[in-house]
Amino acid sequence: MADEDDELPPLPAGKKNYMTPEGHAHLVAERRKLWNQERPEIVRVVEWAAGNGDRSENGDYIYGKKRLREIDRRLRFLDKRLSIAEVVDPRQQKNRDRIFFGARVTYAREDDSEVTVEIVGIDETDTGRISWISPVARALMGKSIGDTATVPTPKGAETIEIVAISYPD
Repeated sequence: MADEDDELPPLPAGKKNYMTPEGHAHLVAERRKLWNQERPEIVRVVEWAAGNGDRSENGDYIYGKKRLREIDRRLRFLDKRLSIAEVVDPRQQKNRDRIFFGARVTYAREDDSEVTVEIVGIDETDTGRISWISPVARALMGKSIGDTATVPTPKGAETIEIVAISYPD
């Protein structure tokens, strides 16, 4: 079995695990649900199935043990992530004319298409939400509207221009 640390997206050396208050709350809620609801239910099923005799062909027992390992692995992952989390509230950002963690940024690409992204923690990425350590976010950090940034891509460097910056209120 691989070490659970292998599952953690890498952080730059010496950096904290920045996340938004919403991202932190989501991880806390997921951990609470796994610990208080899902895990106890699976433990009950495994205990019941174990009492039914031969475990080698007992699907409830085999599946339950497998699911219990998955839940425990996820709980360890969440515990590690939450223990190193530093919550940064983008609503508190004073310098709103520059790009920092939590900013929603619209930029123009070389083909004149526009892309809007929100810069969030590595555990919060989703469609339209990029990690603050991603190449695009790193290129955008500290920039203002009208500035350009060079982003490495598989096809070579691309120059993008910052069109809009906003933060949640």
